Amino acid sequence: MEEQILKNDFYEWAYSDFLVNNQRGHLAEYIIAKALNTVSQKRLEWDPFDIKYKNLKIEVKSCAYIQAWEQKDFSKISFDIAPTRLFDMETEHYCEECKRQSDLYIFCLLKHKDRETINPLLLKQWVFYIVPTSFLNLNFNKQKRISLSKLQKNNIPELSFTEIKKYIDNLKLN
Repeated sequence: MEEQILKNDFYEWAYSDFLVNNQRGHLAEYIIAKALNTVSQKRLEWDPFDIKYKNLKIEVKSCAYIQAWEQKDFSKISFDIAPTRLFDMETEHYCEECKRQSDLYIFCLLKHKDRETINPLLLKQWVFYIVPTSFLNLNFNKQKRISLSKLQKNNIPELSFTEIKKYIDNLKLN
């Protein structure tokens, strides 16, 4: 009998630690896809945005106070908002213009602060901040990161998982 690698064994070995930054990021994208009922759209690694919902291109970013490695203090919370150059698949070159490629950013914060009980699969341990890209362009132009305190100072509401879809559906974009 030919040996076969089992998908679940490989997953458990390579991808089961959701405190690792890239795995937490993929989980955050999945959480948003679940909230918006778009999980039938498979994740594409090199797309210029993470999720398409209705006519919106959505970029998902995640952060956490607790990381996979040992820490003396909690991580400072900030999210990547750097403008990027779009890769043109036809020409196989990057476009000249550097800009934010989405219509909306969703910042996902794994807010739980107890290493013994942290579980990124528990939605109650997450909060979400939804920001139109036009707001970022107007207020943070070419800035590469935005801190949690800046989101809070700009009255960006903290949302639960169950509030995400309704909030986006009621959002008035320019």
